[in-house]
Amino acid sequence: MRAWALCGAVLLVLGCGRSGEQSPAAGESGAGPESAAPRAPGQVDDARLRGAENDGSEWLATGRTWGEQRYSPLDQIDARNVSRMHEVWTFETGLTRGHEATPLVHDGVLFFTGSWSVVFAVDARTGKQLWKWDPQVEKIVGQKACCDVVNRGVALYKGRVYVGVLDGRLVALDEKTGTPVWSTLTVDPSLPYTITGAPRVFADKVVIGNGGAELGVRGYVSAYDADSGKLIWRFYTVPGDPAQPFESPALEKAAKTWNGEWWKLGGGGTVWDSMAYDPELHLLYVGTGNGSPWVREKRSPGGGDNLYLSSIVALNPDDGSLVWYYQTTPGDNWDFTATQHIVLADLKLGGRVRPVLMQAPKNGFFYVLDRKTGELISAEKYADVTWASHVDRSTGRPVENPGQDYRDGLAFVSPTPFGAHNWQPMSYSPRTGLVYIPVHEMVGAYRNEQDWKGVPGQWNTATDFNVSALTSKDAAKGALVAWDPVNQKEVWRHPYGLPWNGGTLATAGNLVFQGTADGRFVAYRASDGVQLWESHTGTGVIAAPVTYVLDGKQYVSVVAGWGGAFGLSAGAIANDSAGDGRGRLLTYALGSLEPPPPQVVLDRITAPGEVYDGERLYHKYCAQCHGATAVAMIGMPDLRKLTPETRSALGDIVLRGALRVNGMPAFGAVLNDGDVAKIRTYLEHRAEEAPAR
Repeated sequence: MRAWALCGAVLLVLGCGRSGEQSPAAGESGAGPESAAPRAPGQVDDARLRGAENDGSEWLATGRTWGEQRYSPLDQIDARNVSRMHEVWTFETGLTRGHEATPLVHDGVLFFTGSWSVVFAVDARTGKQLWKWDPQVEKIVGQKACCDVVNRGVALYKGRVYVGVLDGRLVALDEKTGTPVWSTLTVDPSLPYTITGAPRVFADKVVIGNGGAELGVRGYVSAYDADSGKLIWRFYTVPGDPAQPFESPALEKAAKTWNGEWWKLGGGGTVWDSMAYDPELHLLYVGTGNGSPWVREKRSPGGGDNLYLSSIVALNPDDGSLVWYYQTTPGDNWDFTATQHIVLADLKLGGRVRPVLMQAPKNGFFYVLDRKTGELISAEKYADVTWASHVDRSTGRPVENPGQDYRDGLAFVSPTPFGAHNWQPMSYSPRTGLVYIPVHEMVGAYRNEQDWKGVPGQWNTATDFNVSALTSKDAAKGALVAWDPVNQKEVWRHPYGLPWNGGTLATAGNLVFQGTADGRFVAYRASDGVQLWESHTGTGVIAAPVTYVLDGKQYVSVVAGWGGAFGLSAGAIANDSAGDGRGRLLTYALGSLEPPPPQVVLDRITAPGEVYDGERLYHKYCAQCHGATAVAMIGMPDLRKLTPETRSALGDIVLRGALRVNGMPAFGAVLNDGDVAKIRTYLEHRAEEAPAR
């Protein structure tokens, strides 16, 4: 009994009234001086971003550094003590649909996006909202988004927060207030363009791409002046109408690899996600997307590689000119984009250290390229691949297997349009020398759509989605794969029952963190894949986590919220996940395993006020069935979710046994209407403070 009482007292202390231990009400503003986190001096600029290589205290860019390794040198949380990690606060976004953002952390504030490009600034110490900016995207714009109304995050630079909005705007917000500073439209709004990717920023430029190739657009990436929003340069990834002047010699060269009238549906090649920047080589690396339509015979009758589809292009960041390119899937026929995460590292290869670029694109091959020249160093299968036998080292081209181009009928192909790896970021640990890849293991069905004709603004893949809809659950799994990029081999894997699991974070504590489609947040030992810890998130996690230090203590945060392309379109397979479907930001830290000081407990359980009176009555009469701090066991009624009708009838239920038939006893002998009013006040407070998952 004493042990239960101590546990109850600890839970009571942590339950409510202490900012930072539970979530605030969705949409609650804490922008007043009393709730704002203390701000350390120093804006995010090029020096801070370059210095992030050696300083892990904050998370200033989407990949933490310009090289996008998503590796943190922090090791306060490590493989020996991670089992003590616990959730310290949760922030509810009040949004549903996919949440894909990597939070940024600066001066004690977390900056991230939810669905519909809504931007949040949250106090990293307490989980209280500092400000929120809603771009008010017209919901009809969602029809242009192939893969859900998602957003992968923001960029920070010189006192501003930059976000790409679903409807094609690029917006600069004031970092402290969320007030818009400037906004520029980066697309033709009459065409089916969208923005879902996170901007990249360096050298006073903000770089952003766009999506929409499934519906028929021409891809490009643009650089804007960070201060004014003025366009500096634009690089088109595919050539336009050859009857018009080409924008660059690179596009004139690319046009020779196309046939037919590809430009009428744009050609595709959208830059909808991955970029990386090397300040030493002064090169910007960009991944390009699929063709429009997918079927190469329809897109480019007579063949051709169709440059620069499904390619990695290295650009001069001063003017956007092409320096080199490498095409991962020439003449792509399967939606095998190369927009997946690009990671820069220095690897010892052949007895010498070489600056390399690594990518695990959709097509199932892991590529290691020389990032100075684009030379192929190696490419091996990191997942099941049936469409090609291997990549020819002498030519850099994949060798396609017969029958996998589905020109003669139905073909079962691996990977699928979801890819062996999609947008969910991988990470690289210099400590272990391994890359940690969220792998999707699915078999896809491809077939040409009969009598297809392109229709502007509609889905224009030229493939028959009736056959892909018949994919069974048995043909869809997932895994976290640890890959050795030097020896090009798998070192370990952790299998999952579902695909579409979250991005990864590697740390110097010999840890890899990943959220899962089935609603867990998990820590593995990075060296051998042993699972060391997990926590339930209440909804599927597809975003990547971050870690940082505040007041000398290491924290780990992750955005949860089920959705994205797979969640939106995979039917019964995806429906096995999702949880409650509500977006949230969760933050974790090490627990001390020490009970709170006795005086803290005594102060709490004797605190004056109706909320605390109700809390005491609740824990005396209600907690045995409905849970400490009003958090109920799964399967029991959660009193934080009372309907207005039940709330008004609480007196009849509690005092007079209106629900006796359901097993709810009457407490009229020990409680009165005033007591019930206090309990109701406490439950309403808990519903605002920590909404039930």
